Amino acid sequence: MYYDFKVKIPAEKGKIYTRTIKGVVYINYEYERVYKPDKKYNIPKRTTIGKQCEDDPTMMYPNPNYLTYFPDAKLPKDQGRDDRSSCLRIGSFLVIEKLVMESMVDKIISGIYNDERGSGLFLDLAAYYIITENNAGQYYPDYAYNHPLFTPNYKIYSDSTVSKFTSEITVDDSVGFQNEWNSIKKHKDKIYISYDSTNKNCQAGDIDLAEFGHAKDDKGLPIINYSIAYDSNNREPLFYETYPGSIVDISQLQMMLDKAVAYGYKNAGFILDRGYFSRENIRYMDKCGYDFVIMVKGMKSFTNEAIKKVKGTFEDKREYSIRRYQVSGTTVETPIFYSDEKNRYLHIYYSYGKAASEREALESRLDRMAAYLARLEGQPVVIDKSFEKYYSLEYFHEGQEDQCFVCAIEKTDVIEAELKMCGYFCIITSDKMTAKEALELYKSRDASEKLFKADKSFLGNRSLRVYTGDALEGKMLIAFVALIIRNRIYTKLKDAEEEMLEKPNYMNVPAAIRELEKIEMIRQADGVYRLDHAVTATQKTILKAFGIDANYIKRKSKEISDWLNPKIHKVKI
Repeated sequence: MYYDFKVKIPAEKGKIYTRTIKGVVYINYEYERVYKPDKKYNIPKRTTIGKQCEDDPTMMYPNPNYLTYFPDAKLPKDQGRDDRSSCLRIGSFLVIEKLVMESMVDKIISGIYNDERGSGLFLDLAAYYIITENNAGQYYPDYAYNHPLFTPNYKIYSDSTVSKFTSEITVDDSVGFQNEWNSIKKHKDKIYISYDSTNKNCQAGDIDLAEFGHAKDDKGLPIINYSIAYDSNNREPLFYETYPGSIVDISQLQMMLDKAVAYGYKNAGFILDRGYFSRENIRYMDKCGYDFVIMVKGMKSFTNEAIKKVKGTFEDKREYSIRRYQVSGTTVETPIFYSDEKNRYLHIYYSYGKAASEREALESRLDRMAAYLARLEGQPVVIDKSFEKYYSLEYFHEGQEDQCFVCAIEKTDVIEAELKMCGYFCIITSDKMTAKEALELYKSRDASEKLFKADKSFLGNRSLRVYTGDALEGKMLIAFVALIIRNRIYTKLKDAEEEMLEKPNYMNVPAAIRELEKIEMIRQADGVYRLDHAVTATQKTILKAFGIDANYIKRKSKEISDWLNPKIHKVKI
């Protein structure tokens, strides 16, 4: 992202370089030299700080890196708009404003930023992420132009100010917010916390957390890991973590458990995906006094043995049927490790639909492997060892070194054993419960998975658009606050929908926001903003989910109108 103002190209002798790409001249700054003893020379580290102006080669349009390496540079003053839009969209903003106050997020943010300008702009950016489903700072002024704002005097800040503000949010701000947010939660009630992670591909070169790891969407780029702890009982995000891309999920869990203890969550259990299953993690949860509900990795030897013991005793019996999820389930009490000091509860499930799809997936995979191996018969090649799970690979040796692949013989006993396990899956719990209760608890993870979908798809965070670690920290905190508010919108809409006889297609977050954006105030001939039309029946249904009625809209629109009326309140834009 490049700012819309010009600055002088720095006169740093020996550190400023130009690079032309497709006719555009980029200004690079050499911020460090690293000596390589093995090669006996220095390797320069450079980053782009701007692009040269076409009409003046001494000037450039800077990007956020310029502010990082030249923090004392004098910048042009913010250029606000001369006027505000004659049409203000107020519906979504009023809902977000109400939820921000109900959740006490506004008080926490005000505690972090002593000035109203900082807390107001922070909340405006969170609302901007939710309403526009975008996190690009350069489009914020367009959003502010036709929406009410939390910022005092409804001032519209430029994209350069937004970028600078985001990069000034520190790790201390993030820690401070999460400490306060978790301190207001009820710690006495038993809750289950769903914990999951994802990762984001990174192309920027100045972010320390970006490292090569196990990317879920592997594009050959460094990644940043991002995880969220979600309260499944109260249906809200609790805290988040960003950590280096090279750290695997199974290793990070214990760090997260320590944070949960520090936040005061003592009477809690954790709902975990199969990626966190390990003997060390189970023991660490025991040590912390936490219960757990965890999916077991497929084809584990001890689960296979347990499945074989109960196979054929529960699949077709009505008493074991869990109709809501179209599975049958039973429970076995057993230690899960050889040295396990406690008995755990192994819940075994069978699904006919899952069995059919898994059998077809395995058969299709075997067909592809067989076709691939058939093409290599008679050639001097060495087949990858991964094929040896299902095939015995035969070679003919002509000499001591040369060998020729002859054929592959299917291991029918291995394949048949795996086919018999299709349709079965297991969940382990530390606390005694039925198979149905365990499955319902694990399925509550769907809410946390929807959080990641919302973060990437509906808050614009599929691409973070940052160049430095400071800017990353800022955007992640704003996005987390936006996620808290958006999740409240989602749960209130879902609760309201559950009470309806019919299921309308507008009781989801994107559709509801689109409908609420139609509630508009128009600046009329006397310069005063007034509601353009009455609230529609659809809008009333959506607003009711948040405890808002038409009178509330009228009252709040009058407040906004008074703020913007030059005869009542002088507004600085």
